[in-house]
Amino acid sequence: MNKTVTFRNGVTVPALGQGTWFLGEDPRTHDEELAALRAGIDSGMTLIDTAEMYGSGLSEELVGEAISAYNREDLFVVSKFYPHHADRYSLREALEGTLERLGTDYLDLYLYHWRGSVPLAETVSTLEDLKAEGRIKEWGVSNFDTDDMEDLWAVPDGNKCLVNQVLYHVGSRGIDYDLLPWMRDHDVALMAYCPLGQMTRLNRSLNASHALESVCARHDASLAQVMLAWAVRDGHTIAIPRSSKKAHTLDNVKADNLVLGPEDLDRIDEDFPAPTRKMYLDVV
Repeated sequence: MNKTVTFRNGVTVPALGQGTWFLGEDPRTHDEELAALRAGIDSGMTLIDTAEMYGSGLSEELVGEAISAYNREDLFVVSKFYPHHADRYSLREALEGTLERLGTDYLDLYLYHWRGSVPLAETVSTLEDLKAEGRIKEWGVSNFDTDDMEDLWAVPDGNKCLVNQVLYHVGSRGIDYDLLPWMRDHDVALMAYCPLGQMTRLNRSLNASHALESVCARHDASLAQVMLAWAVRDGHTIAIPRSSKKAHTLDNVKADNLVLGPEDLDRIDEDFPAPTRKMYLDVV
């Protein structure tokens, strides 16, 4: 892939990865979804994100099947754990279940899916232990807003957080106001889920946007390609579009060669302006 992101630990990953929300849940679409994931890997989308929540582990099982045909060291596998598994005992059990379903003995990145009631210090301490044991290489968070990140930074080793995964696309850019600048200042990478606006109430307006339509026409690109190119435009963001079909995955891959210029970005800003005030996190 041409577009990459380098974490502060020096590890470089493709800026375009693969999400797996809702994948693996229907046996009738198993083969099609497996082919889509493998087409993405073959095209360089070697970062794959999943979670124990997705299909109650079925998505992890599908990912495990998909990656079994590849050299594990060539992949960057991410999963997430529930808030009620964030204590020192449950977290270990959750990780073992995830690793078993994925058919691997380590995760490249393990994310706290959203903040719960377990003290952050306990969760962070356990994650650091798992990292020291080689069960995970790095850890991060998901759906953490600015105040959550500040709380995280206040606990021992909280600043070891590598990534924050949140909803982000042209129609949902509230994080541009304060969360994203905070993350840039603290060298925390952004992982954008639903970067195509899928599963969101704004999906229809995205498809009807004259600005996006004009940018697509200028570059002879699909809407998905333009939205993905926009999401990763700063060189510090990983976008993880979900695709259940090989054709859609291969269309997404083409965003790797699409560079939006200032005129394109200004045109998109006309329809989807950056926020001018604090906006709390969008979630799906």
